[in-house]
Amino acid sequence: MEKQSASTQRQELLEAVYASGRELSTAAVMFHTKLSELRGLSATEGKAIDILLRFGPMTAGEFGEHSGLAPASVTGLMQRLEHKGIARRVRHEGDRRKVLIELVGDQVSPAMPHFADFMGGLASLLERYSDEELRVIADYSSQAARIQQDAAGRLGAAGRPGTASGRKTNDDG
Repeated sequence: MEKQSASTQRQELLEAVYASGRELSTAAVMFHTKLSELRGLSATEGKAIDILLRFGPMTAGEFGEHSGLAPASVTGLMQRLEHKGIARRVRHEGDRRKVLIELVGDQVSPAMPHFADFMGGLASLLERYSDEELRVIADYSSQAARIQQDAAGRLGAAGRPGTASGRKTNDDG
């Protein structure tokens, strides 16, 4: 057998990273969908709680920046969370013109029993890696998440396929 060229080896490594990223993405979506369903929520509602837990109260515009959701989607999502008693809108203390979205009550405890097994498995996995490898993994994960969030934002801004602005034209029927 011939030795693989460096470019072939690199291509195979890149393909493995892309494939494992797809696997991780699918596993994460399925896990969070199931976790949300156990709480009577959609996956989007469950991740909205996560965003508010991580970043605290924020305006709808800030939520859109963190989530990549379009303004109309943020409005609908927040209305659903308010209706379920999970979030509420409050006036900003420093600028009464701004309205913040904040969580109501303890949104962590109900989910924690479902995370115990998963987090234990991750902790065991991470023990295999050196501090330097963990820095690389953390950097890759955060940069990949930012790239995906930016891509989601562009999808929301793109509107419907076939229109420049997302607005209906006379040809749209």
